[in-house]
Amino acid sequence: MEGYDRAEEERSRRPGASLTAAGIGVTVRVPLWPETGGRPLAGSSAPRSDADLVERVRGLHPLIRSHSAEAERRRRVTGEVVEALSGAGVHRMNVPRRHGGYQTSLRTQIEVLSEVSAACGSAGYMALIQAGSAFIAALFPDEAQDEIFTSPDVRVGGTLVPGSKAVPVDGGYAVSGKSPFATGCQDADWHLLTALADTEQGPPEMLWLAIPLADLEVLDDWEVTGLAGSGSNTVVAEKVFVPAHRVLPVGPLLAGEFPSLRNRDDAFYGMPLLLLFSAWTGANALGLGRAALTEFGERVRRRGITYTFYERQSEAPVTHLQFAEAEMKVSAAELLAADLVESIESKTAGGEPYTTEERARIRAQCGYLARLCKEAGDLIGSASGASSLHREVPIQRIVRDLNALSLHSYVNPATNLELYGRVLSGLDPGTPFL
Repeated sequence: MEGYDRAEEERSRRPGASLTAAGIGVTVRVPLWPETGGRPLAGSSAPRSDADLVERVRGLHPLIRSHSAEAERRRRVTGEVVEALSGAGVHRMNVPRRHGGYQTSLRTQIEVLSEVSAACGSAGYMALIQAGSAFIAALFPDEAQDEIFTSPDVRVGGTLVPGSKAVPVDGGYAVSGKSPFATGCQDADWHLLTALADTEQGPPEMLWLAIPLADLEVLDDWEVTGLAGSGSNTVVAEKVFVPAHRVLPVGPLLAGEFPSLRNRDDAFYGMPLLLLFSAWTGANALGLGRAALTEFGERVRRRGITYTFYERQSEAPVTHLQFAEAEMKVSAAELLAADLVESIESKTAGGEPYTTEERARIRAQCGYLARLCKEAGDLIGSASGASSLHREVPIQRIVRDLNALSLHSYVNPATNLELYGRVLSGLDPGTPFL
């Protein structure tokens, strides 16, 4: 965002402030607390219900979009956007109701995350990681949840790459090490750090450890070409003590076992975490794919094709073919996402177990829909001319963000197709991460 004012960002954090989004010829003011006309709820900054959450987030689109270039320059989502997402209730989607959260349906979560991603891929990716980390936090022992969810708007981040080591000590673990790809860590209150702990027999045990962000060092090392504004820096632990009640073993969790007594019988928290991650990342791809279509539709009507007689790109038959094919790819991705969500929701409603093939298929769907959206973005990028290389043109950033998402080891289309193909061929999937 040109002319970005840090002082204005700090003023926007004050209770009762409004957020101003300068779009193209329009100014949008969004109250942080819409249900009370700009007055904060007691001990809260968001509406108590998620009944119109999608509409609230859609209303933030001009604001988020206007900050997307600045987020990339700063290598983190701007504070104004972070506060706007909290004010809308995005961070409450997976927080337990007893702590003031929404426990929002998966279908609505996907709509919300795709809306954020359509405005800014980095903001959408940060939102999905924090929403997912809040879900994981709700699986921790209840004592840990009471410490973490002191507010329904608490922001929780996390990593799955076990870059740290946990050493058993009296009452818990001492944790040291570096964990990269800690998305949104600079704007999180807690971090779920993944570490390996030695066992007397067998391979090391993988653990999630809930640690206040204040106890970790954040390295300024997020210098990347895609999802560059997500602030996915490395966090460092140096002999940080983590009490036993703030530890969640990953192995049993993947098998559907977790220590929270209050949430154990709640079907909402019985949804398999990794399948949810497939849905959440799918929403990021869909939002970016839709944004590419929208940006292209606007550009073809106001620019020509250099060195031809087309004064409007929209008049060229090749544009019609490119636009239609890109739209079909995104539409196909939307169908895959809808089927993925329906599969998870129907299983949850019926309390039915998943087969290995069903789990592998959902992960494959995640990768394939990301591939379709990336292909649509690449097609639109190649059809947008050299002028689209300018940083102020969103298409170039959308293309880079889709490429970055597709490189994620859990999203990667080729990896996920191979995994599904192994299962279809009667072989072991070769990974517990399903």
